[in-house]
Amino acid sequence: MGMEKTRVLVVDDEEIVRESLSGWLREDGYAVETASDGSVAIEHIKAEPWAVLLVDLKMPGIDGLQVLEESKKVQPDAQVVIMTAYATVDTAVQAMKKGAYDYLVKPFEPEELSLMMKKLITQQNLVRENILLKKALKQQYQFQDLLSKNPKMQALFELAKVAAQSPSTILILGESGTGKELLARAVHAESPRSTNPFIALSCAAMTETLLESELFGHEKGAFTGATFRKKGKFELAHSGTLFLDEIGDISPKLQLDLLRALEMQRFYRVGGTEPIQVDARIIAATNRDLKKAVEEGSFREDLYYRLNVIAITLLPLRERKEDLPLLVEHFLSQLSIEVGKNLEKISPEATELLMAYQWPGNVRELRNVLERGAVVAKGPTIEVEDLGLILPEGEGVEEGSPASLREMERLHILTLLREHAWNITRTAHALEIDRVTLYHKIKKYNLREEGKSTAS
Repeated sequence: MGMEKTRVLVVDDEEIVRESLSGWLREDGYAVETASDGSVAIEHIKAEPWAVLLVDLKMPGIDGLQVLEESKKVQPDAQVVIMTAYATVDTAVQAMKKGAYDYLVKPFEPEELSLMMKKLITQQNLVRENILLKKALKQQYQFQDLLSKNPKMQALFELAKVAAQSPSTILILGESGTGKELLARAVHAESPRSTNPFIALSCAAMTETLLESELFGHEKGAFTGATFRKKGKFELAHSGTLFLDEIGDISPKLQLDLLRALEMQRFYRVGGTEPIQVDARIIAATNRDLKKAVEEGSFREDLYYRLNVIAITLLPLRERKEDLPLLVEHFLSQLSIEVGKNLEKISPEATELLMAYQWPGNVRELRNVLERGAVVAKGPTIEVEDLGLILPEGEGVEEGSPASLREMERLHILTLLREHAWNITRTAHALEIDRVTLYHKIKKYNLREEGKSTAS
């Protein structure tokens, strides 16, 4: 929470104190309101959210302790600082035992107040970030946060929940970006091994030698550059889960080595002579057709059957369009925190565009598109132009598509304007219309060149 957003309520029955404190705090960039007594303060607390309450201990009627107690009931996250005279320091200490953050002894200097406020706000930010981090981790790895209304996907999640309780190997299939690792982590979190390591290794784009070392580890001197002993992912995953992503990319030699390790539950480090015994649950994933690879001879049949004990095939996003609103809402709540904006929704036109698009990159691509929109958006609503998403020619106009003709025309004009660097003459020529007509359509669709307030 930045200081420009930090709201502070000053509660004191002396006007000069209220004016002095509010003046100091406003100079430091805080949003400040004042209350002349305890009853007014409680009304403020019930009506609006506050980050910090600066409360005088001794006031006629409702005193500072009563304000403290009421604030803890209504706004437990608001921090209360008690202001007191020397004679009542003991009472102020009692107030801290009841939940006050700290106390200030009158009279105090502006610097003393500033230092306390900075310390308090920093602590509040750390607590808030810790809560958000824990929430994000919980959401990322639990089944209830694998979002889908699609009956097939829900059935797959139920199968994964059941499989999680067994030690059996799981093979997750699906296109890139469908959430294979997310599902693997959820399976691990739901399994009896959840308190032990989850180790992930992508088998793609690695040389055979490097992948062998990453998987099984190596001994010092095993090859040039091996200056120390290194444990492999298999060993690090002992008692936990080893997730092998892009398993279809490994070489024939490593396929054989992996098969032996899976069957024997032991292996040798590269350059090693002592067998390493390991107990790791294997979850493999690939976007390739392994059955076809077996038929073509590029993937071992025995390894395929060893991995394919429980197979789960995730649907591409284009086959579960009913999940788009759910996923958009989920990602917007995450992105609001990440980019520091209050993102409430996306516009109906932007929703139509998302529904019309075929999502070759699946859920990962959707999140990336929304992240761009979140960064670019000028307000709480993400508009079509914020997404930077252009439909391929012919996409979204088939029968039953939710994209309207009006929206398709708007997008087509915007695309050509961008292609021609907003040159009106060239764009009009490409559209086979005159400049006046193009200007009318730019105005009609409220099109704007990026970085400018109005199109010209």
